[in-house]
Amino acid sequence: MHYQISPHEEEKIVSCIRGSIYDVILDLRPISRTCYQWMAVELTADNFRMLYIPKGCAHGFQTLEDNTLVYYQMTTSFYPESARVIRYDDPKFAIEWPVDKKIISEKDRRIFDNSL
Repeated sequence: MHYQISPHEEEKIVSCIRGSIYDVILDLRPISRTCYQWMAVELTADNFRMLYIPKGCAHGFQTLEDNTLVYYQMTTSFYPESARVIRYDDPKFAIEWPVDKKIISEKDRRIFDNSL
């Protein structure tokens, strides 16, 4: 689950232009009535849905089929010094993922290993 902190907080619009994904937003905004709650939406090339992720929310997804292609539009560039990550399986949030098999990027595995 990725996000950027101030001063580089970002908004995103995510769509799936090939295949399908299970897309998750985790609300981290302290003043929000849904703080620490998550929601998920299935985005597919066929349903044409897009998901808006506001500032202060973390985002992650799981592909549901091979050769899936995801398209992001973001309001700011990537700033490594502002980048933060939350484990997809953090028990504090209890995010439910539809597929048991998980392939984690090398970058995220290094972050997770260093955070333990």
